[in-house]
Amino acid sequence: QQTPGFSGADIANLCNEAALIAARNNKEAVEHQDFLDAVDRIVGGLEKKNKVITPKEKRAIAFHEAGHATVSWMLEHAAPLVKVTIVPRGQSLGAAWYLPAERMIVQTEQMLDEMCATLGGRAAEKIIFDKISTGALSDLEKVTKQARAMVTVYGLNEKVGNITYYDPAGENGFVKPYSEKTAELIDAEIKNIIETQYQRAISILTEKKDLLIILAERLREREVLFREDLEEILGKRPY
Repeated sequence: QQTPGFSGADIANLCNEAALIAARNNKEAVEHQDFLDAVDRIVGGLEKKNKVITPKEKRAIAFHEAGHATVSWMLEHAAPLVKVTIVPRGQSLGAAWYLPAERMIVQTEQMLDEMCATLGGRAAEKIIFDKISTGALSDLEKVTKQARAMVTVYGLNEKVGNITYYDPAGENGFVKPYSEKTAELIDAEIKNIIETQYQRAISILTEKKDLLIILAERLREREVLFREDLEEILGKRPY
């Protein structure tokens, strides 16, 4: 479940990594936990044990990740969550891991639900601390890219219409294939899509605030939570 898109060679690498982890811990055999640690190591990068994170920062990270988890749990088209962690790895201070469905085409509501779940982290910070932090950079990059693609590539925006500015040849030099007026409309629509999904995440988390707090505190205590733990706190996934 945690290795979608892995090739045979990636799986072999995973098994090898799990064996190394077991050997480092002086085990007689490779166990389930070693495979889970190996997936984390390969997908997320090395665990940063030397990163100094203050208790205040740790709490903020826990709420951020719990925000992603709670919003995605409540949305029909968001990818199912596998686990959520606040162990720092690579560049990230925490992560929510999903099992994306292998879709050939993506519908508008699927994209919007995914964007809403991605903005759940920042929305949780806003609700709990009434402050936002720089921790949402990768989330913002992701939703901005998705919203821009909806408007300019896939023709999924009513105001811009059934038109694509996708250029398979790459860069158009310095020529924009649309007028300044259209550029302003595109910018406004991208902003509108993102803001709508952010407000939707805020309203979901405001309604489920008590569950968000329980989840974040449990995450702060245990550092890694799996699907079963989320089911225990948030109840069965409605969809």
